[in-house]
Amino acid sequence: MKNSIRCARSWQIQRLKRSFLQVRGLPFFDVLSTRVLSQFAERACGGRDRIFTPLVVLKAFLFQVLSQDGSCKHAVARVLSERLQSGQSANSINTGPYCKARQRLPRAPLENAVRESGQTLHQRAPSAWGWRGHRVVLADGTTALMPDTLDNQREFPQQGNQQPGLGFPIVRIVALISLGAGAVLDYALGPYQGKGSGESSLFSTLLHTLQPGDLLLADRYYCTYAIMALLVHHGVQGLFQKHAQRKPHWHRGERLGAKDHLIKWAKPPRKPVWMSAQDYLKLPPTLTIRELAVNGIVYVTTLSNPKRYPRRALAEHYRSRWTIELDLRSIKTDMAMERLRCKSPERVRKEIAAHLLAYNLVRANLNRAAQCFEKIPRQLSFKSALQLLNNAASQLLLLSGKALQAFATALLQAMALSPIGRQKRLPQPRAVKRRPKPYPLLTRPRHAACQAIRRPTNSLR
Repeated sequence: MKNSIRCARSWQIQRLKRSFLQVRGLPFFDVLSTRVLSQFAERACGGRDRIFTPLVVLKAFLFQVLSQDGSCKHAVARVLSERLQSGQSANSINTGPYCKARQRLPRAPLENAVRESGQTLHQRAPSAWGWRGHRVVLADGTTALMPDTLDNQREFPQQGNQQPGLGFPIVRIVALISLGAGAVLDYALGPYQGKGSGESSLFSTLLHTLQPGDLLLADRYYCTYAIMALLVHHGVQGLFQKHAQRKPHWHRGERLGAKDHLIKWAKPPRKPVWMSAQDYLKLPPTLTIRELAVNGIVYVTTLSNPKRYPRRALAEHYRSRWTIELDLRSIKTDMAMERLRCKSPERVRKEIAAHLLAYNLVRANLNRAAQCFEKIPRQLSFKSALQLLNNAASQLLLLSGKALQAFATALLQAMALSPIGRQKRLPQPRAVKRRPKPYPLLTRPRHAACQAIRRPTNSLR
């Protein structure tokens, strides 16, 4: 009995890995390792369903968030199709068993899979994808909406300027993304507003992910004394635009060139809200920082060598920080994470983790294509890779041996031949031509609006 369960589990792992083009002999073969996938089956609790096993549910969940509609019906239909392809009996098209099995799916292995897959891609990226010997990491925050339920409102309250029943719960997400590999290294979630829910607070929980030698790029919001001091303490370099509240004084400090100097920052008397008083006391009283200006924009960095890091090279490289804005747009728009579907906080956290894991797996294929055909991953289209993977996943399960290798190589070549195009037409106005349907806005809670339109029972008398 145990041997049959073990064989079935191994078979499901291999099918899941093959669906995402993890074919032996290709680069980044073990991004989603067998050890990580085994954790889902080992830590799953409850349930006696022999169709929707944890590994089957995980695979269906990942392709659900990659699909266009993102519905549970789509996930169940994919399971049905794959069972018929492999000669198994058909499962019911009812979504109830799948939703219950997805609820039993453990969250911790799902979040660990996001971090491990991202770190694997980041650490194994060729040095040519870095910048002057540094692996570059991008940091930024975004938000996502979710269904308006009592549980979601308690965990992730709606914005304070919205009336009860008319807004949507909103979650803040801060992510670290590798510039070279494009993968999510780590992330943190929190409510949109309230103490300890700001981007700095969430970012402070991700500092352990950064490794010595990494170079962090972030916007001016992260340019604070505490963050800079912690980066120096961890051996991580940083490059930011200078915070608007700090004015440069070019006549002070050690001059390195025109509008380029080293200057000492004094520790502010007040600690940030996300840091304990004991940890704040451990920070040094002063910090030597390099300030430089290019075309009127002031930058702050810990890269103090002007010969190895010229100021114009730093300013040019900082422009790549905008890449994380495009990455977050891909996750929220191309993968439809902007409006989540789950109705409880625990399921919302799983849904976000599934989106980010699926995103990393698509990025892994872009990295494979780039390494096989001598391209740069950031020059290849994420949307094209997502479409190709969605359409080819079922075919990959029918092939093996040399046929599978040839099909995978051809698929990667198609991804390598889908570069990000440059806009050829003139800039367009940020306005829509197609009018929405003329439905009025909901100006009172839904339950009150439903009661208002119910026909009285005596209206037919």
